[in-house]
Amino acid sequence: MPNTVDFEKALEEIFQKAEALGLVAIEVNSGNLHRRVGGYPGRDHRMPICCDVMYSQMNLKDTIVAKPERGKGASVVIRYICPRRSSK
Repeated sequence: MPNTVDFEKALEEIFQKAEALGLVAIEVNSGNLHRRVGGYPGRDHRMPICCDVMYSQMNLKDTIVAKPERGKGASVVIRYICPRRSSK
């Protein structure tokens, strides 16, 4: 089953690809990120961990575009500003 490091690596790959393409921002959906890592959908999914990683990678200029009422779920969407610089 995926763990925190797996989600961090996948998110970093997304950031690197966005920066290589010269994008100024990238929107990441938690459901898509979890599918990319594996184990979703499924009975033993790790969606709370996936969302925690996404939230932990936010900088000051990043924004939450969408989230479910409880804050964690497959509909979380965060717009990350590129390039990724530490401004937490």
